[in-house]
Amino acid sequence: MTSFDLLLLECRLPDGRVADIGCLGGRIAEIGARAGRAGGREVPCEGRVVTVGLVDAHIHLDKALLGGRAPSREGTVAEAIRVTGAAKHRFTRQDIADRARRVLDMAVRQGTTAMRSHVEVDPIVGLMGFEAILPLRHEYAPAIDLQLCAFAQEGILQMPGTEALLREALHMGADLVGGVPYNDTDAHRHIAMVFDLAAEFGVDVDFHADFFDEPQHLHALHIAQETVRRGWQGRVALGHVSEMAALPPDEQERLARVLAQAGVAVIVLPATDLYLMGRKDVRTVRRGLAPVKRLLAAGVTVAAATNNVRNAFTPLGTAGLPLMGYLLGVAAHMGADPELRLVLDTLTEHPARVLRLPDYGLTVGGRADLVIWEAERAEDVVAALAPCRLVVKAGRVTIEHARSVAEPWRDP
Repeated sequence: MTSFDLLLLECRLPDGRVADIGCLGGRIAEIGARAGRAGGREVPCEGRVVTVGLVDAHIHLDKALLGGRAPSREGTVAEAIRVTGAAKHRFTRQDIADRARRVLDMAVRQGTTAMRSHVEVDPIVGLMGFEAILPLRHEYAPAIDLQLCAFAQEGILQMPGTEALLREALHMGADLVGGVPYNDTDAHRHIAMVFDLAAEFGVDVDFHADFFDEPQHLHALHIAQETVRRGWQGRVALGHVSEMAALPPDEQERLARVLAQAGVAVIVLPATDLYLMGRKDVRTVRRGLAPVKRLLAAGVTVAAATNNVRNAFTPLGTAGLPLMGYLLGVAAHMGADPELRLVLDTLTEHPARVLRLPDYGLTVGGRADLVIWEAERAEDVVAALAPCRLVVKAGRVTIEHARSVAEPWRDP
């Protein structure tokens, strides 16, 4: 009989079957009727549902939890960029690290086992943000895989010195590079410079793109063309892409096909997109989300992610991915059970593809990154915001929640 490091008893798999899961050497060694014993720890799950660990493909740890330092009064993208840029002048390395730790703790406790964070690199903060967050990748490694994107929020051409700082961050160990073509003087040159850095260092690319109500940029099309031209298929992601929702249906489908063929992923950011888009609409206010169902139908990899937590871009937030799934289900009209399963995929399988996580999945041989939920159906992770019971990272229990409820009003 196999001796497991961790044995999860009577888990309910996403397909409804109840099975035991044996973990050994950080991997899922067995799924099925109990055929081994726990050499390490044995956990009775009592029919609670198990999923793979959640994956947050887009967050900003360095500018989270700014609160009153960068308040949202107008509720516009331009204001958020402006007040956050001003607040950055007062950042310190310790301040950035402390806020990032708080967000990482929040995320890990809610079932996130992998994350990609954008870290701003520009002449305002220099490499301070990257220097503050880079050590957290090692500090939090037992609980979460953390990818860091060297990110040019303030532009490259309009902020001289940024390209050199991006290159330095990549030399220091940034996992990929990203930019914001709509926030620069020449979007196409900005895109080219980001791709050039990616090719130089052999890393992936992650753009913020087309974050407006009207289709006035549609940089997604040019980025898809560049992706193919440079042979970077499967290595490019686009955040927001809200402009796509304003296109006529046939043009949406055409763009979705282009993105699918180029292997370009789309990351919707429900809390931020819903908060900042449609601000000038006085009736029938737009939701500001990319057309998720149309993108999925075309074969595009689509992730839903946190983006910002309690700053001018998103004044609310818990860093919990189930809430992003809940918002997506409501706002994208994805509430039927088959659609809720797709929503859960945008928090698990799809963002794992974006991060190119090896051996990810609830399968024998896969990495033992798992979450046990206080639910009997996987759909209820997002539909009911089911609380997290237990988190497993690399076959080791990293988070345990103990809950009790007293109801004195029921006493006679």
